[in-house]
Amino acid sequence: MAILASPMILNNATSPVTEFILLGFSSLDQTSRLLLCALLSSTYTLTLAGNLCIMWAILQDPRLHHLPMYVFLGNFSFLEICYITATVPRMIVDLVTPQGDVISFQACFLQFYFFFSMGTTECFFLSAMALDRYLAICHPLHYPSLMSQRFCLFLVASCWVCGFLWFMVPIVLISQLPFCHPSVLDHFLCDPAPLLAVSCVPAPQTERGLYTLSSLIIIATFLFILASYTMVLKAVMRLPWGAGRHKALSTCTSHFAVVGLFYGSVMVTYVNPAASRSSGKMVTLFYVVVTPLFNPLIYSLRNKEVKEALRKIHTSSQLKQADPWPWT
Repeated sequence: MAILASPMILNNATSPVTEFILLGFSSLDQTSRLLLCALLSSTYTLTLAGNLCIMWAILQDPRLHHLPMYVFLGNFSFLEICYITATVPRMIVDLVTPQGDVISFQACFLQFYFFFSMGTTECFFLSAMALDRYLAICHPLHYPSLMSQRFCLFLVASCWVCGFLWFMVPIVLISQLPFCHPSVLDHFLCDPAPLLAVSCVPAPQTERGLYTLSSLIIIATFLFILASYTMVLKAVMRLPWGAGRHKALSTCTSHFAVVGLFYGSVMVTYVNPAASRSSGKMVTLFYVVVTPLFNPLIYSLRNKEVKEALRKIHTSSQLKQADPWPWT
């Protein structure tokens, strides 16, 4: 893969950059770093536990893992696990290194690639899930034929493939830039802004291409999700007031709240990067850590079917523990 190739252009010191230094949160004192480390560890554990529970419930319930909604949710939960694992464990380790941590050239661009690719894949999955809810609520009679199993699997595969191909070219181009010594990145992960800042030569076309692709995917998917939920809300408001309408309204508003949190933070960072320079780390920390924690709570753990599947699994495990000889 071209991303893994060592930089071929030499910097002013006539030696290629083989590693970067991530400053992370070097301005924090030791106590604050330990508190942030504990907070990140707790958040990471809870996010993993929530998403693993969702995946386990969907896989164990024969009824759920054939329904399109839960196929999307299962893939989305797996994506969230990968997304947060690409950044948070290293952040936790780096917090015990006050002067910054060294990351190799290859590891930095691998993190850059997977972080951006999984973030893009999340945008696609949020759009697919919004489309699924639109078809289920606005076209219930035609939903089984419109969202067939084949079409559902096609959407899932398209989200993964398109997400991991979207930023391939600009990331490869950035990896070929000459970087100057000392190659210090004022961030806790390999993000395009700090990488471009330590480049020895300006790369306006590459930078413009990266942010154009970012703006396109973020704005296009956000507008699609907004249009889908607007149509859903219109359909819900036409229903007679009752438990069904209240449940649908509550579900849609909570889903869109999480969508708003995620897109609001990434828009500040990647659609208008100049606006986030003073608080870039905090904004990035929000959508890297906070939104993955909320997603399982909003999208699935409030879902009646998922909770029922988890209850059945828990009850079944208790029965097996109570009867060590179930075949007698």
